[in-house]
Amino acid sequence: MNTTEHSRATIERLVAFYSELQPEHLAQIEQLYTADARFKDPFNEVQGVAAIRGIFEHMFHRLERPRFVVTQQVVDEDRAFLVWDFHFSFRGETTPRTIRGGSFVRCTPDGRVSQHRDYWDAAEELYEQIPALGAVMRWLKRRANRA
Repeated sequence: MNTTEHSRATIERLVAFYSELQPEHLAQIEQLYTADARFKDPFNEVQGVAAIRGIFEHMFHRLERPRFVVTQQVVDEDRAFLVWDFHFSFRGETTPRTIRGGSFVRCTPDGRVSQHRDYWDAAEELYEQIPALGAVMRWLKRRANRA
């Protein structure tokens, strides 16, 4: 099996994990990520499986019904890019929300992930949805577009 095929198998396992993610599945992170894996998103930058697991434990604590839907993927050699929708509600709210983003992932020969970086626009996808803060963010966006 060549590097790209090997990485496709890794990404297939990763996509299945995120598509069915539940709190009881978090122990599987050690099977998917290397011990020293790096994970970064707009709010976090951590290293190690315990820290990565902590991000998702926090997610389940703060959000209702979080789920990822991977809509596209490109795998080349030991790298992949995933396009996804993240559906959730904040605890205590009924308003469904969606964040659209992507993830750059680097795979290792042993079938795990050593680097995972999420890309999404926190201002557009999250901050603009919060009533008072959203008004400020939209105003800033309009000002920036006029310049």
